[in-house]
Amino acid sequence: MRKYPQNSPQSAARIIALTIVADGDLGQPELALLDELEVHAQLGLEREALHEVFDNFCADLLSGNRLVRSGDCPVDDYTLVELLDEIDAPALRRQVLDLCVRVAEADDHVADGESAVLVAAVAHWGLQHQMLRAVEAL
Repeated sequence: MRKYPQNSPQSAARIIALTIVADGDLGQPELALLDELEVHAQLGLEREALHEVFDNFCADLLSGNRLVRSGDCPVDDYTLVELLDEIDAPALRRQVLDLCVRVAEADDHVADGESAVLVAAVAHWGLQHQMLRAVEAL
């Protein structure tokens, strides 16, 4: 798995890519939402650079031994923590989590794999209280 600088746009994009592939299907609703939200611009990337991060992530999964073919999350626990550790800026963590939630909900169904990634991010980043406040606001 390639390394990206701490809190880089590429690190953030890769976590979003993980959420997208976590259900085993790269669907049109997710891709359309990426464009609609201009996720590339929100992260400080060109559109092509965002797609390059996604392509590289998928290639890394397929070429390495970190792809898990059973269970909920498509990567092993070590890799998941490694990816989440690349983001330690609180504002960026919240932004990435928000984008991941929106992408996971794009097809009106949050799959087990997507849920596993979201729950891991919330727990690892200590965002449980933020999530509760968001629910209370509804």
